[in-house]
Amino acid sequence: MRQLRDVHDRLRAEVAAEAARSWEVALGLHADPEYAFAEHRAAALLTGELERRGFAVERGVSEMPTAFTARSGHGRPAVALLLEYDALPGLGHACGHNLIAAAGLGAALALHAVLGGSAGCVMAVGTPAEEGGGGKVLEVADGVFDAVDAALMFHPGVYNWTRAPLTAQVQYRVAFHGRAAHPTGDPTEGIDALGALIELFNTLNLLGRRLPEASHIQGIITEGGTATNIVPDYAEGLFGLRAATTQAVEDLTSQLRTCAEGVALATGTRVQTERATLRYEHFRDSGVLSDRFAGHLSRAGITLTPPVPGVYLGSSDIGNVSARVPAIHPFVAIMDDGADHTPEFAAAAASPRAAEVLAAVSQALACTAADVLLSADLRQEAWTQHRHA
Repeated sequence: MRQLRDVHDRLRAEVAAEAARSWEVALGLHADPEYAFAEHRAAALLTGELERRGFAVERGVSEMPTAFTARSGHGRPAVALLLEYDALPGLGHACGHNLIAAAGLGAALALHAVLGGSAGCVMAVGTPAEEGGGGKVLEVADGVFDAVDAALMFHPGVYNWTRAPLTAQVQYRVAFHGRAAHPTGDPTEGIDALGALIELFNTLNLLGRRLPEASHIQGIITEGGTATNIVPDYAEGLFGLRAATTQAVEDLTSQLRTCAEGVALATGTRVQTERATLRYEHFRDSGVLSDRFAGHLSRAGITLTPPVPGVYLGSSDIGNVSARVPAIHPFVAIMDDGADHTPEFAAAAASPRAAEVLAAVSQALACTAADVLLSADLRQEAWTQHRHA
């Protein structure tokens, strides 16, 4: 225990010594937002920092030009620190991914400086397109996390919560095919594809009244005809499905298909339903590792509490990682009210409070990673919890 406490002290000192540079990285990402799968300058900045400090960097992993892994040490045990760096179109870093990247970077560099690869493998994983695309989904499928014992990250927010109540989500495209006709001159020959799509919206509205907590379907019309004097022969909608668990979102998918097929039968149209995005699984928290992180963070005067029951904060591809390895995704507040994905939150992600949170979180991530690397008992407990989740 004394040895571990000494490592913690050295890690905190290393993070503090590099805090100014970590904040420069966070501000640099914030000032230069890039979007899903096109985060070229962000990836170059982060890999450059890691490579200069002695990490073995692999770029373009999982066939994504802006994804990367950077390793210090080899073999097992192994800890992955996840770096997100995509922004939101029109809002920039209104989800604070500049802080997620800088925190993972700072923690990884501190671990390399203190442990030097002697305790196993520290891996910084660059994960593009969390906001739309799912870089982690592709990395999981490609085996990036197959030899990892824990995946660690944090997310800035408006709450101080030990874990993230994140739902499963997927999007589906539903297209109805009808028959064009003149609505006055030849109305009986028309089969109204747009009318069928609207009827699907009505049916889903009724379905929504009896869905369980956290489940919903939100849709938009993406194509609905070209002229008012033509019965539309084609109409298309895009539907976002969310549910508390991955199985529940699969059940919701079946209900969407059933509703669409029923509407097609009733209206004489033909329907096609196809998945439009990768599926984000629900987040499975590693309670023992989240508790470790919360304990380390409390040294900075930040107290984390469990999330408020019944409150859900969207979805993330960290869910897919958490289905494979023990993972944490705490929320740490950088503002006290409002919400992310707003201009106010984007401003908060470059504020003095954000700089303080970045330093504190980087220390807590580094210390939690060291706990995983240096404690076989902790690793065993985390894996036991994970297998029974």
